[in-house]
Amino acid sequence: MGSSPYAHPLPSPSTPAGRDGLAALIARPGRAVVALDFDGTLAEIVADPEQARAHPGAVPALARLAPEVASVAVVTGRPAGVAVRYGGFAGVPGLDHLVVLGHYGAERWDAVTGTVHTPAPHPGVTAVRAELPGFLDSVGAWHGTWIEEKGQAVAVHTRRTAEPKAAFEALREPLAALAERHGLVLEPGRMVLELRPPGMDKGVALAEYVRETGAESVLYAGDDLGDLPAFAAVEKLRSDGVPGLLVCSGSTEVTELAVRADLLLPGPAAVVRFLAALAERL
Repeated sequence: MGSSPYAHPLPSPSTPAGRDGLAALIARPGRAVVALDFDGTLAEIVADPEQARAHPGAVPALARLAPEVASVAVVTGRPAGVAVRYGGFAGVPGLDHLVVLGHYGAERWDAVTGTVHTPAPHPGVTAVRAELPGFLDSVGAWHGTWIEEKGQAVAVHTRRTAEPKAAFEALREPLAALAERHGLVLEPGRMVLELRPPGMDKGVALAEYVRETGAESVLYAGDDLGDLPAFAAVEKLRSDGVPGLLVCSGSTEVTELAVRADLLLPGPAAVVRFLAALAERL
């Protein structure tokens, strides 16, 4: 008696705007976009980004959810093809119309065609790529600092160093100056500093995709500073009358996202449970 009729109870957002967003999604799922970050949201954060993989329950949950909504999109700073490979998204029944917006929307992979559309690299990225190893050495970068090649961007990770936070803070200003010198911007994240072209962010990508689909409600889930523009895009959509739900894949490393979220979930496993519960409700 008194138990939920659903195997996975659907958690309730803590804010009125979030409750309105979830209610709109449930009322008209065929007009809703569900957009999700990859690392830290669908996949656990790991010391080596090349070892990151989607949570085992992520693809099954998304495959159940996707046919019920207008669209599911993965919005990531990774190259689109890498996110598809690490996520295991290709060729999955139910994910026939999944879209991956890679490099903050500069790249796009569509499941329906299985192809990636990508622009030419920014010349500043090419220059920084060549200069970065010597530059890090010249500023006395901590042993264990690691460069990730991202095609349209380059990232410097400090999570493997003896003092990740200290290394992160010490490199922040020098890398910002390097980025500016080459016409790039510096995007800080969870123990990672990414140098990439301006005008590329998840907010722009999400807002354009919502316009493209004509969605009447939107859910966005993320975990990192790079997700703040997407949160801002949803907040702007809400002010324009499009209900939205903001989900934070909980992290003590990034409190800025948690304080703006309507629903705080403790990491990818909880995000996957939420997606499964939402699919079940729909």
